[in-house]
Amino acid sequence: MRQYLRNIYGTVWTSMLGMRITMGEFFTPAVTREYPEHHPDIPDGSRNRLHNEMGDCVVCLACANDCPVDCIHIEYEEAPKGMIFSNTSKGVPIRRNASLFDIDMSQCCFCGLCVEACPTECLTMTKDFEYSTYDRTELIHAFAAPFGPAKPAAKKKRA
Repeated sequence: MRQYLRNIYGTVWTSMLGMRITMGEFFTPAVTREYPEHHPDIPDGSRNRLHNEMGDCVVCLACANDCPVDCIHIEYEEAPKGMIFSNTSKGVPIRRNASLFDIDMSQCCFCGLCVEACPTECLTMTKDFEYSTYDRTELIHAFAAPFGPAKPAAKKKRA
């Protein structure tokens, strides 16, 4: 009988001790940050949505060639010899005009190989990670901004 009462006492004591710890934690402020109200801090160098600054793109096709899942689709026209379409912000002549530059984010594996391959650093990964949609066609991002007709290239002056 004595062992029976000890078991009951031990059970009640353990339950009360557990409830004391639980009640102490119950009134402390929450540490969890709820996503829609509090956006997470995205670190630099994170791999999220791709963005292409078409004004700096020379349409070299390095990104499309290095993509392991072929999610970058590029169609272009070549400028006639001695002509250019425009210059990049760094002064590099653009000799190809991208009539189609689509990135299908539903196929992208976020490996970053295309970003590393870009010689003009116009293709970057942004911090934007919220792009859920009901329609997969909305995950195809079109970046082509065709330039006007080709114009003569600026002649370099000799020193």
